[in-house]
Amino acid sequence: MGEMTVADQVEHYLRAVVEQEPQPGECLVCFVDRMVAEHGCDHSLLWAVRFRDLRSPTATALEKRFRAQAVRCDCMVLRKAYTPVREVLVRDVHTDELERPERMPPCAGVRRTNTRPCAHWRRSPMAGYPD
Repeated sequence: MGEMTVADQVEHYLRAVVEQEPQPGECLVCFVDRMVAEHGCDHSLLWAVRFRDLRSPTATALEKRFRAQAVRCDCMVLRKAYTPVREVLVRDVHTDELERPERMPPCAGVRRTNTRPCAHWRRSPMAGYPD
């Protein structure tokens, strides 16, 4: 996202706090993926923390766990912490390479208080490496 005024930042935060909630059974990573696709990344863990606050408030080490993996914002959750499993990737007809789909399939589901990803995601081999 481009530079935001303080009023824009407050409005963005309030919209996230008031309007956006995980869908029933939706995992942390699917929620973050959906929110980043809809609203973008503000270079914080806004959506991951929102998920934690709503679904698993006792998971107080979530931010610490991401920071230990060199993950400092929501889009890095999707690039560095977790990647889609092979089964959800699509083949590019021009290069024959497997790529992430434009839109991920619906979440495979997790228990309500779980902060782990669903079966569509795996830990990224880049987790823990600096930018």
